[in-house]
Amino acid sequence: MTKRHTPFFENKIVGHAIAVFIFAALAVALYYATTVKINYIWQWNSIPNYFVYEEEDGIKAPYSGDVVIKEGILTIMPDNELEGEKPFSLSVKGFERVSENGEYVYEDETIASKTILKRGPIVNGLIVTVQVSMLALLIAFVMGAVTALIRLSKYQFLKDIAIVYITVIRGTPLLVQMSLFYFIIASILKIDGFYAGALSLGIFYGAYIAEVLRGAIQSIDKGQHEAAKSLGMNAFQTISSIIVPQALRRALPTLINEVISLVKDSSLVSVIAITDLTRVGREIASQTFNAFEAWITIAGIYLIITFTLSIIGSRIEARMKERGGF
Repeated sequence: MTKRHTPFFENKIVGHAIAVFIFAALAVALYYATTVKINYIWQWNSIPNYFVYEEEDGIKAPYSGDVVIKEGILTIMPDNELEGEKPFSLSVKGFERVSENGEYVYEDETIASKTILKRGPIVNGLIVTVQVSMLALLIAFVMGAVTALIRLSKYQFLKDIAIVYITVIRGTPLLVQMSLFYFIIASILKIDGFYAGALSLGIFYGAYIAEVLRGAIQSIDKGQHEAAKSLGMNAFQTISSIIVPQALRRALPTLINEVISLVKDSSLVSVIAITDLTRVGREIASQTFNAFEAWITIAGIYLIITFTLSIIGSRIEARMKERGGF
């Protein structure tokens, strides 16, 4: 049998090469446009210090006196006028700079120091972003699951409450909701800004997750309810063992998209004085005037987070397909 010849542009290697060339051309075009058209000077060397930076950690002398170093122990012998003061001792192990043996030091003078690595603003902002997103995600799934079940209940007043909640939340911008929640509800209840941001974000996405779950549950064939009932299963057993596993499987791709959107929209908490990644990026841009470097770095970090979530979601979905469900 004759092997079919693959057209040039359908070849995967050729396709990857062309894509790389296009992206490289776009990068060069961006660099040219910024450096030539608006005379921007790129300064990437300042960005790494916002991830991790070095700081000198020093020990100061509690009083004046002579330094005595013996067997790795630095001791300050107090002056005569400090009679009765106990000698100050310090192990010099791990310190890079230490006062010399026999040297006279004054009070508050650095006698030993070492350089330590400290987390920069970007790392601290990333930690806050992850914490806010995780808490908001937990709130969103709880709100979404409860609201979805209420929407499917037989009690009309509960269904009305759920419908109003979903309609109001989905019909108004997240930034407006977050501002109202922070300046009104959080102020009245004295809720910290961090929790106010996570709550408003969780309540917002809870409405979307509720509709996703409701649609997935209603997509399950009604015959399965009847089959479970014929087997003697009660309503709770039917929902938890038969309906929910299949509904979650169907809703998984959409739920993953909602999680990714939540992480990206967590950047809005920066408007209510929470120092997350976005707020850090704004501060770096205003302090250094390296706006492009700062925002490209922040965007890259968000991209890494969301891309990782996409891969995790795809693997979970593939594993579920292999097992036929949960």
